[in-house]
Amino acid sequence: MWDERYRSKEYAYGTEPNQFLKQNFHHLPKGRILSLAEGEGRNAVFLAQQGYSVTAVDTSIVGLHKAQKWAEANGVTVNWVHADLADYDFGNHEWDGIVSIFCPLLPAVRKKMYDRLQLGLKQGGIFLLEAYTPEQLRYGTGGGHSVDFMQSKKMVRTELHSLTFQHLVELERNVIEGIYHTGLGSVVQAVAIKPKTAPDQPSHG
Repeated sequence: MWDERYRSKEYAYGTEPNQFLKQNFHHLPKGRILSLAEGEGRNAVFLAQQGYSVTAVDTSIVGLHKAQKWAEANGVTVNWVHADLADYDFGNHEWDGIVSIFCPLLPAVRKKMYDRLQLGLKQGGIFLLEAYTPEQLRYGTGGGHSVDFMQSKKMVRTELHSLTFQHLVELERNVIEGIYHTGLGSVVQAVAIKPKTAPDQPSHG
């Protein structure tokens, strides 16, 4: 699906960074940032322009090829990784920040990924997220047609159990990002920190 979506000459989700990321990237410590489900590179390139050392992961090789072209056009370097987040290794205390912007994963995959993500963040590291909520199905302005790929505020707090939330809200906002995110939608937004004394224990269940 994703290779097919990204095959067109146009950038499916545009080339501008996500609005929530643009307004909140300053929360990310300077250092190594991991961007999940990066697609065609708009958010990773933006972060690289701000002086971060960015690694971007996506399952679509077509998307990553377009992302590399966008990085070259903007004079920045990003480490592009072709991998499936279902089994991607986040390492242990590797990342100063991790960014997840509209990363659609089935619940079982997402929960296991979040366990690895929490281990991969350095203590004091920041996780920044925007995702569609289940209410988004009523809007039909992006995010697909299955509630399984959407996240609520409660789900985010429960699944990212070892992080401390500095910002966690559900709200309506206009999401105008290319042809696939096209209007008023229902989103959850989060900025969370891994405490300096965070226990590195995976969740159960």
